Amino acid sequence: MGRLIRGTSKNARFFIADTTDIVQKAMDIHGYDVYSGDIFGKFCTLAVLMGATLKGKDKLTLRTDTDGYIRNIIVNSDSNGNIKGYLVNQSEGEVRSLGKGIMRIIKDMGLKEPYTAIADIDYSKLANDISYYFYHSEQVPTVIAFAMEFTNDNRVLYAGAYMVQLLPFAEEEFITKLEKKIEAIRPMNELMKGGMSLEKIANLLYDDMDTEDDSLVEEYQILEEKEVKYECDCNSDRFYRGLLTLGKEELQKILDEESEIETECQFCNKKYKFEKKDFDEILK
Repeated sequence: MGRLIRGTSKNARFFIADTTDIVQKAMDIHGYDVYSGDIFGKFCTLAVLMGATLKGKDKLTLRTDTDGYIRNIIVNSDSNGNIKGYLVNQSEGEVRSLGKGIMRIIKDMGLKEPYTAIADIDYSKLANDISYYFYHSEQVPTVIAFAMEFTNDNRVLYAGAYMVQLLPFAEEEFITKLEKKIEAIRPMNELMKGGMSLEKIANLLYDDMDTEDDSLVEEYQILEEKEVKYECDCNSDRFYRGLLTLGKEELQKILDEESEIETECQFCNKKYKFEKKDFDEILK
């Protein structure tokens, strides 16, 4: 399982996650190459961070539609820290461009229609594009930094990220010191590779560089610490109901040609089989 901490201070809120196990499980399920795994892992991590802002039964979907090597990414998360997703590669040939296009951020908060925002996305500068989205679409100045590295045999060495967001009316002095710290701090890759805990990373972000002791820019509080995981909630009944939407005639046509219908979950690759007798009541 992965791990996330969420905290706040007078001028900002922060989210820091270790998603190494989540990305590894996703890679075990889907078997993506290292190029795809790097981007897909970052989107899983982003979904963990953004999912931490959800409440109750709220759900989040991140969906990209792009050109290049990677065509589509879909990642879902919920307020309980459950993540699932998959991607579609456009080509198995040489990787010239991972992809540029748009990203849809879809939040299902129990209203009649889900909230949807659209942002431009370039996989090669993902952190900058996410910051741009938060600033221009949600009016929340945001700094985000990803960590992602694989071993020579394509195992996940580490994965994670931190995200700091300014609160309304954040003081200029704090903003200046935060900007200075972000410029000076080592990349998230190095922090995780060095074994730094999520709590120590939070402390590092708030450390006051203008003092020689361990003073903080301002006091902060960790509000939540929880486990996050790659978890698919598919089941036979859901796929059965999905098949019913094909209609009686289409179902009958398929079953006349095949002895059974097999479906597969794109999120976890689990297969579900249905025989003709399963639809007897429907096809009468």
